[in-house]
Parts: sequence; structure tokens; C-alpha cells
Amino acid sequence: MILVNNPGDRNHVYPPLLHAKWHGWTFTDMVFPFFLWISGVAMTLSFARRVERGDDRGRLLLHTARRAAIIFGLGLLLNGFPRYDFATLRIPGVLQRIAVCYFIAAAIYLYTDRRGQVLATAGLLGGYWILMAWVPVPGYGPGVLEVQGNLAGWVDGLVLSGHMWSATRTWDPEGILSTIPAIATVLFGILAGRLLRAPWPGARKTGAMLAAGLALLIGGLLVDRWFPINKNLWTSSFALLMAGWAMIVYGLCYWLIDVKQYRRWARPFAILGTNALALYVLSIGLARLLGTLEVTGPAGEQLTLKAALFNTVFAPLAAPVNASVLYAVSNVLAIYLVAWVMYRRGWFVKV
Repeated sequence: MILVNNPGDRNHVYPPLLHAKWHGWTFTDMVFPFFLWISGVAMTLSFARRVERGDDRGRLLLHTARRAAIIFGLGLLLNGFPRYDFATLRIPGVLQRIAVCYFIAAAIYLYTDRRGQVLATAGLLGGYWILMAWVPVPGYGPGVLEVQGNLAGWVDGLVLSGHMWSATRTWDPEGILSTIPAIATVLFGILAGRLLRAPWPGARKTGAMLAAGLALLIGGLLVDRWFPINKNLWTSSFALLMAGWAMIVYGLCYWLIDVKQYRRWARPFAILGTNALALYVLSIGLARLLGTLEVTGPAGEQLTLKAALFNTVFAPLAAPVNASVLYAVSNVLAIYLVAWVMYRRGWFVKV
């Protein structure tokens, strides 16, 4: 996320490091659903132990609600930082979607069994598909899945007018209706977490995860024929496809790290993961400051700190697209340095 969010020049970016403009998907589109999916895995491993030792489910849900509220609030703070205009403050966002999906998926997990979770996942994906295909949008009719005229965008405009993504102001990629299938993404992770807790040998778990991932991939590609893969709408085909990829990637990591004990290569990722939320907030805050504060350029022009840094340090080093990547990589390395220091000192920020 840090890499793809911070190119040096947004006009010069390698295509895999950009989101798909509408239908379809890129490497970048995999990051957010992977995060939601792994939060479901972690939730299962954490809650299961607490439930088994007799912790009250209501108290666990209350703890989840408090945590979700903090994450949602952090998202709102980031949306306005560093200059807050509450008249146009964006209400949705990445952290806000994580908070909502985390809380609702936790409630489903705590009060249903495996069968209930499977049915909830299917119901969320199927129900969203039905809504998008059959509910008419005024002036457009039902089943429109383009930028203009789709039901999700219409609902966002109706409820969030003036408080949406600044790039459009007419719809939001983390909007209201498209959060429904995103909850299913967390539930896919919960079901994967249940598989991980099964009393099976590691090789069998790996095989099951790879097989399930392949099945989900095929399912997503099949559904794509009628409900196109689209990250902005978080279509049911997108949720299936990304859950499939997440299962396969995680299955391979599980086989390498837990079964084969090849762990040293993963240490940098573990260091980043111990303070993922804090590092994400830091990266966004730093990017906003660099893109807002201004300095005087060589010719007396006003430049943002980011533009001045990019033009002075990175632009002379390589072609524009490579210089842009170098700037993004430098952001990752800077945040990793902070992560390493926090890890070494035992500073772990939790909400």
C-alpha cells in the first residue's frame, strides 16, 4: 500500500502499480482485499481461543466495537489531515471500510457456526449481485455497471453528497453499498482461519488451501461473465477472485514458513506487520505533509515539498517512470526504518 500510494509522479507509473480504471484488476487491486482477508484469519485465531476459554461473546463484541470505532476515527482524521474542511470532509475511506467490515464480520463469527458463516458469505455476495442487477437507478434503470448509473454510486451520491472521494465527488470506491461484499472478503478469511485450526498435518492444510483458492479463482472468473471483476464496485466476482488469490498466496507462505520452516526471508514482512496500522497512518500523514507544505523553487516558483524533493533528488537519476518508482521505494524504506526501530525497541501500537 505504501509503495502504490506514493509515486513520485502520478503521470509516470508502471501499470501494475495503478488501480484498474474500472472493470478488470491489477496487482495494486490485490492489496486491500488481502488486508481484509487476513484480518478475518487473525480474528478467527484470536477469538476462537477466547471463546474456548469461556470469554463472554457480548464482551468480545463490545471490544470489537471499540476497536472498530477507533479505526474509523483514525480514517476520518487522515481524510482531513492536515487542513480540515468539515464541509467537504470525505467520510468513507480505507480505514473506515476496514472498521465496518471487521465489526460486522466479528459479529457474524461470534454468533454463528461454520455453516452460518458460509451462508452469510454467500448471502452477502448473492444479495449484492441481485441489488446491482435488479434495482433500478433513476434515469438509468437496473443493471448498469458503468461509472455513471450504477446503484452503488447512486446510493453514495444520495447519502454522502459532498463527502466523497475528491477525485470524483460523485461516487466513492469505499462507498456504502460496495461495503457489503467487502464484509464477505473478511468472512472468507474467517473460513480460512477455521481451516488453519483443523487438527490436520501441515501438508494437508496446504493442499486444502490451494484447492480452495483455485476453486474461488475459477468461481470469480466464471461470475465475471455476468458481474464483471471491479475493485471500485467490489463486485462479487472481484471478492471471489481476490479471496482465491489470498488463499493461494497464504497457502504457499504457510507451506514455506510453517511446514518447511523457511522463515528468514519473511522477517522484514513480520517486522512491518507488527505495527501495520501505525505504519499505514504514518505513511499517509507523511505523504499529506509532503504534498501540502510548500517551498520556493530555484526559479522562485512555489513547489510542494514532495515536488521539490522529487525534482532535486530522484528526477535526475532515471527516466520519469523509474524515478517515480525510486521515490515510492524510498517511502517504503523510510517507513521500514521506523518499523525496524519500533520492533527492536518493543514498541507495538495496538487499538
